[in-house]
Amino acid sequence: MKNDQSIRSGLIALAMFLSMLSVQAQEGSFTLKEAVDYAIKNNVNIKTSQLDAVSAEARIGEIRAAGLPQVAVNLNLSDNVIIQRVFLPANFADPNASPDAPPVAVQFGVKYSGSAGATLNQLIFSGSYFIGLRAANTYRELASKTVTQSKVNVAEAVTKAYYSTQVAVERAKVLDFNIGRVDSLKRETEIMNKSGFVELLDVNRLEVQINNLVTERQKVQNLIELSYTLLKYQMGMPLSETIALEDKVEDLDIETMKSEFSETAINYNNRIEYSLLDTQLKLAGLDLKNIRSGYLPSVSASFGYGHNNGRNTLPDLFGTQWFNNSVLALNVNIPIFDGFTKKYQVQQKKVALDKVKLNQTLLEQSIDLESRQAAINIKNAFATLETQRRNVDLAEEIVRVSKIKYKEGVGSNIEVINAESSFKEAQTNYFSALYDVLIAKVDLSKAKGELYND
Repeated sequence: MKNDQSIRSGLIALAMFLSMLSVQAQEGSFTLKEAVDYAIKNNVNIKTSQLDAVSAEARIGEIRAAGLPQVAVNLNLSDNVIIQRVFLPANFADPNASPDAPPVAVQFGVKYSGSAGATLNQLIFSGSYFIGLRAANTYRELASKTVTQSKVNVAEAVTKAYYSTQVAVERAKVLDFNIGRVDSLKRETEIMNKSGFVELLDVNRLEVQINNLVTERQKVQNLIELSYTLLKYQMGMPLSETIALEDKVEDLDIETMKSEFSETAINYNNRIEYSLLDTQLKLAGLDLKNIRSGYLPSVSASFGYGHNNGRNTLPDLFGTQWFNNSVLALNVNIPIFDGFTKKYQVQQKKVALDKVKLNQTLLEQSIDLESRQAAINIKNAFATLETQRRNVDLAEEIVRVSKIKYKEGVGSNIEVINAESSFKEAQTNYFSALYDVLIAKVDLSKAKGELYND
């Protein structure tokens, strides 16, 4: 008996220690909103999408730069190591030479030559450039909405991980409570056994009950640790840091949540995915216009100014006069026939535009389906939660009555143990139903485009 007593005491101590671990104060305490805000600032996926937005801004600057003046400076110094000779007719050097005389090899050029100049090019008109300017703002809009989409996804993941951790912590508290209840009953049964009113078998059955509860408590503790790890991962927090949940399950107002739930019409524009497709539709339209603008002429101007010189010695090259030169040009490029290249490019862009429109229609149908599923799921979740809450109350009453009957000698120990098991199962089912309600609430908010607003 002494050995059994020490084992039981060790199990109870372990359960209490695990309970303390799950509720002890930790360095970082977060409400759900604070956890989401932290994730928005630190999640790697969001940082990646923000870098893409920065890259998009650089791309926009590149497009605009094509319409700005382009200035280039060119410096050249050449050493003609072996000057090439040009072959000319013999009478070029000697008018009296015979027509059959071999050609004369004449050296044209000097040993050293140098030049320095600058060129200015300016685009005057290009249909593609102006379409690109219009597309720049749309491209920026697309990058911004992509960042928002990442934030919505992260907010969903953090919220679900937060709720999962909350429910796991509450399950641990309930198991600690049940362990204490059964342990108290066991001590009472031991006293009754010593007095000869019950058998030792009744004590052993309760011992088994406690052992099973402690084992389950350990599993829940492992689940809590995993839930905290997942939450920190979703938040972008180092896994070595500690975190605590400031929001508590008991603070949830289920009736208020019910009253907030309503089957309102869905506004597709509230969904970031739909808004993204809308922007992609604009870009596809601009892409089509860009190809068509290729039929228009393009106009540009250039101006060049420079100096050059050539001498047979390097000192003479820099010691004698350099001669200036300048050129002003207007360039007009008029496309006449490109072998139907742009015609087929236009056909491809039209197909791409139609595909975006079809994707938009498909997304509308998907949003309708998600919204209806989420609405049905949250209805079922609320109904299940209410049923499980009643079951918890009934199971608790059965436990109370079973204990009274057992103490008065009109009930059995097995009846009490079964009642305690049913009570624990009802509590587990209740928290499972509560978790389903919270997840259904998140899914419905996301379906309606209300989960996260920038």
